[in-house]
Amino acid sequence: MAENKNSIKGLSGIGKLDRKRLGQVVRDAKGSVSVSDAAKILNVASPDAAKMLSRWAKKGWLSRVYRGVYVPVPLESRSADMPLENAWVIAEKLFSPCYIGGWSAAENWGLTEQIFRKVVVMTTQKPRRSLCVIKGTEFILRMIPEKAMFGLKPIWQGQVKVMLSDPSRTIIDMLGDPALGGGIRTVADMFVNYLKSENKNMELLLKYAKQLGNGAVFKRLGFMLERFAPQEKDAIEQCSTELTKGNTKLDAGLAADRLITHWRLWIPESWSKAK
Repeated sequence: MAENKNSIKGLSGIGKLDRKRLGQVVRDAKGSVSVSDAAKILNVASPDAAKMLSRWAKKGWLSRVYRGVYVPVPLESRSADMPLENAWVIAEKLFSPCYIGGWSAAENWGLTEQIFRKVVVMTTQKPRRSLCVIKGTEFILRMIPEKAMFGLKPIWQGQVKVMLSDPSRTIIDMLGDPALGGGIRTVADMFVNYLKSENKNMELLLKYAKQLGNGAVFKRLGFMLERFAPQEKDAIEQCSTELTKGNTKLDAGLAADRLITHWRLWIPESWSKAK
């Protein structure tokens, strides 16, 4: 009966030593395993570790998710060709130092009810391309300098600690690049939800904006506060004192035909109307 189950799933038997080694690797690697992980855990040379992982993957016990990176195949899975069980863990493995940000973090903090299929990853690595597809999961990659690794919270995914932008940092990142929130309309909705939430912290928001050093953030933040929270007079005033030279679009992806001079911000005609 066991052999029939294995044939359905696509598993092949492995010897006693392989079972022991595989068990040790899966137990110690915590979620995913790379060639270097396996070499260290088993105390073998990297080429030998690579051959083991490849062999176990061919036999259906591991699933290759990226070059030299594998995840265990759950016993209940009928195939090793499976979608990612936890994309955040894989992001941490492949793109570290990094953090989950943008709309992915906004979903976690309850700032939006919209479901986004792609995972936003802010990484200090230089990605080969801005969109990476792994086992059907799409990762949006944005390169940031090491000094921008602040305002983060650790989130445990099983035994793996993944870094996530906190609510205030999430808002600041999306104001810096509205595309990270799905466009300025969606970012505005998330910003309003942030202002209504227990996570609202104007002092921290302004601190992060200054620390990030992106002049466009203060222009968009000041405009948004004036539009949606005019009672935040101190924060609005601070934004106005931090403006950089030059004019910026509210959203680089939208046509903008009206200049709000005191914010040095070009906005679409639809945003000119009173809200």
